[in-house]
Amino acid sequence: MQPRSGAEIRELFLQFFEAEGHRRVHSSSLVPANDPTLLFTNAGMNQFKDVFLGAEQRAYNRATTSQKCVRAGGKHNDLENVGFTRRHHTFFEMLGNFSFGDYFKADAIRYAWELVTSPEWFALPKDRLYVTIFKGENGVPRDTEAYDLWRAEGVPADRIFEMSAKDNFWQMGETGPCGPCSEIFYDLGLEAAETPGVDKPFPGDDQRYVEIWNLVFMQFDHTLDPKTGAAKLDLLPKPSIDTGAGLERLAAVLQGKLSNYETDLFTPLIARASELTTVQYGDGSSPSDASLRIIADHARAATFLINDGVNPANEGRGYVLRKILRRGIRHGRLLGQTQPFMAQMVFAVRDEMASAYPELNDNAGRIAKVVEAEERQFARVLEIGARELDTALRAASFSGTDAFHLYETYGLPLDFMVDAAHDAGVAFDLTGFEQARAEEQARARASWKGGAQKSASPVFRDLAKTTFEGYTQLTSTGAEVLALVKEGIGVPAAAPGDEVEIVLDHTTFYADSGGQQGDHGVLLSDDHNAVVAEVHGCVQPVQGVRAHRATLRLPLAVGDRVDTVVDRARRFATERNHTGTHLLHAALREVLGPHVKQAGSLNDPTRLRFDFAHFAPIADEELQDIEDLINRETLGNSTVETLVDVPIDVAVNQYKAMALFGEKYGDKVRVVRIGDFSTELCGGTHTRATGEIGVLKLLGETSVSSGVRRIEAVSGTGALSEFRRGFEAAQLATQFGGSSETDPAETLRARFATQEDELRKLRRELDQVRMQAAASAVADAAATAVEVKGVRVAAQRIDNLDRGQMRTLVDNMRTSLGSGVVVLGSAQEDGKLALVAGVTKDLITRISAGKVVGAVAKLVGGSGGGKPDMAEAGGKDITQLAAALQAAPGIVGDLLV
Repeated sequence: MQPRSGAEIRELFLQFFEAEGHRRVHSSSLVPANDPTLLFTNAGMNQFKDVFLGAEQRAYNRATTSQKCVRAGGKHNDLENVGFTRRHHTFFEMLGNFSFGDYFKADAIRYAWELVTSPEWFALPKDRLYVTIFKGENGVPRDTEAYDLWRAEGVPADRIFEMSAKDNFWQMGETGPCGPCSEIFYDLGLEAAETPGVDKPFPGDDQRYVEIWNLVFMQFDHTLDPKTGAAKLDLLPKPSIDTGAGLERLAAVLQGKLSNYETDLFTPLIARASELTTVQYGDGSSPSDASLRIIADHARAATFLINDGVNPANEGRGYVLRKILRRGIRHGRLLGQTQPFMAQMVFAVRDEMASAYPELNDNAGRIAKVVEAEERQFARVLEIGARELDTALRAASFSGTDAFHLYETYGLPLDFMVDAAHDAGVAFDLTGFEQARAEEQARARASWKGGAQKSASPVFRDLAKTTFEGYTQLTSTGAEVLALVKEGIGVPAAAPGDEVEIVLDHTTFYADSGGQQGDHGVLLSDDHNAVVAEVHGCVQPVQGVRAHRATLRLPLAVGDRVDTVVDRARRFATERNHTGTHLLHAALREVLGPHVKQAGSLNDPTRLRFDFAHFAPIADEELQDIEDLINRETLGNSTVETLVDVPIDVAVNQYKAMALFGEKYGDKVRVVRIGDFSTELCGGTHTRATGEIGVLKLLGETSVSSGVRRIEAVSGTGALSEFRRGFEAAQLATQFGGSSETDPAETLRARFATQEDELRKLRRELDQVRMQAAASAVADAAATAVEVKGVRVAAQRIDNLDRGQMRTLVDNMRTSLGSGVVVLGSAQEDGKLALVAGVTKDLITRISAGKVVGAVAKLVGGSGGGKPDMAEAGGKDITQLAAALQAAPGIVGDLLV
């Protein structure tokens, strides 16, 4: 067996199957297209799911891929294990071959065995390989066919093991295609044993016997009886093949390594992490070695996720990315690196992976900026987290809920918090922490069903694709009703008033896709005179099948014929905004740079919304330049040209068309070209020329998440309305502030600036008056203080002070007392209630200001805390403030030690 590089293994696998008539298909995005229930692409078959379900057809019936995958959230979550085991990763590549109703078990097994064992290919020794088959269970028979085929390939009977459904039966969801699996395992030898020196036979040692390939034989259709709920398995008319072989595992086997991290897929990244942290990688067993492995793994995941349009956020996919990044950053800090370094790891990932994923060459700079911004933000968060940790450690015990909050929100390590609690002499609630973590994991699994989600209703899956005629016309006649769906169930007929989904054999209604909202309109009777249904949306429950969401006005049955009539004004308004989006995208790239990439869009009749990758707010001057560029194109009335059925490689390489984030493209695509200004892949509808847009007005620009900005705009009559509103506002401002005829805007700006200066001056004077009055009120604090257990306590109320002013007064009151405790309460102008407590230096060993203010705050429905000498709190019940302050001396007496 010759050691091979990871890149060579990937290429050999793909070449082998290309030679066997498979189409090499590029990896799909880590963000699954048109599948909001799946968190990340986590298997090679994800991009072919609709093909297996029969909802999509490709120009080929056998394929091979090297698919980017992430398992770090939801059902498939390996994050906590990454870096501490030999084979867990957040990001990995899954090699696979697929048959869509073409070949089946015999060829799948023959291909796998030949590639793995042939001297021309991977040349693994047969005496170190084991095979598993499905033993039969739950009424499904033993996979005798697979057993016989493996025996025919020369696999000895004592190396074929029969496994349960848990390990060797696969299904896509609760219903749909499913079937037995057959796996190939490799024996790494006794040195890889889970327990050193203990020779356990297969399959008793997960560390020694590593699965390198899983063959899934999709031969059954799993259905449920609608009345009894009983499960039923029927043979599929065209059984299919789905296989997966982890590149990282194959590399370890072929390179003679016990751990994936020892392969050339990781060692350059670990070396770079070592350079950046100035910590040497040892024999792999130390905590610092684990930290370096974590940094290497997480750099790969973060680089590819951001490349595919995910950005750090506080929810969904962005939240998982943030956890991955912060875990990597935290392990860098454990190694002593407090400066940003993960951004440099992006370029290391690019250097290792760009040969297979050339898009990294163009995007590495943008990705690194996103990572560095997250590193700097996390550094600020850690400072806040450290302060919250200090507060938590002042309690009698460190609650598990609070600890998990710090762990999840700020990334504070569990062992770090346990050690800190021990040092502070505070009990740590480990059970509560684990319970809070388990609850969060359960919530994540509930939110993201992954591969177990229900597929589209069989009513839709079994239908032929709808012929779409809406690119060139808005009405059509004689469309046959193929299906009626009411509350998710197919019905033969429906009555007036019913809310239904109607599938026709042809239609002019555009369905929600590519950010463009579906059409509204009506369906007319076949005599063209009566409205049968009011259509208030159109969607694609499965690819190519258009369902009209409608309210019936007349009875309708399957087999009836109707005319389709799209709301013309609504469609044209949507087209103006959609075409404007293309112009906006191109203008952004021209003004801001080619790093700008679409990250999402919405085009409806009222507006357009465009999300894009960029790292800073856009200056007003740049926004003006962008708007001017767009309207130059609209005034030029450039032709909007649509090229149909263009091979995707021609579209991207010859026409230089931009592919859009989150979209799924076939072998043939539509290219929308606007002069020399914009060329994009797009299946939407557009104006015939840019002049039909009229004018486009940008409404504003905001931040969506780290590294993603959003622009909203209106066009046509929407833009006209916006100009009118602006004109009316300008007239009112002119009446209020006066203006010159030569430059009214500049005159108004100058006048408002003067008024703002005057307002700030008045506010400063008011603050001074308030502080003078407050200082006078507390000047005699020493005289009014109450003595409790030998300690003087002063508690007073002075309203309309901000917290800074209150802290200043508390300092003054402490100075006036010399030795004692001060509590100050204030009802503020915004209706909120604030409390500040202070303890003089000589008393902080006997009493904490945080505990005092917290106890007083409870009496007004609030909470708070802080340092032993100064602490703050908020409250809700102003009516109880006087009583709370009156109770302060007693509270101090109870807390004194």
